Amino acid sequence: MPTLAAVTGHASAAGFILAQAHDYVLMRKDRGFLYMSEMDIKLVVPDWFVKLLKSKIGSPAALRDVLLSAEKVTAEVAVAKGIIHSAHDSAEETVKAAVKLAETLVKRNWDGDVYGRNRKVLFGDLLPALEFDETVEDVAKARL
Repeated sequence: MPTLAAVTGHASAAGFILAQAHDYVLMRKDRGFLYMSEMDIKLVVPDWFVKLLKSKIGSPAALRDVLLSAEKVTAEVAVAKGIIHSAHDSAEETVKAAVKLAETLVKRNWDGDVYGRNRKVLFGDLLPALEFDETVEDVAKARL
């Protein structure tokens, strides 16, 4: 089923990646930022981080700003750059909006198996970098 991340503060490095791993990212605009700190702390970004971000951030310029400029991206800028779904006035409003979006999505009554398979197709280029193995799912189903 769809996943949502409600970012109510800073999301740096792995926190940014964790948020981006969700289908929808909502963020408060009165405090916090998204930040890939690797340039500032002299670390090479792992290949799978880049592949995940490429699958989520459509603009090459926005991707450059995130990865090569170590830009601290506020919620309003992240919406403008297509990095997150929406920005909200406070932590409470962000969580409320996430719950409302989740309730809206649940009402769609989507088939979880179909949704999951479509996610695999959508992120097919990313899955090998994550060492995703579909046989794990098949083995789990065989045990049931």
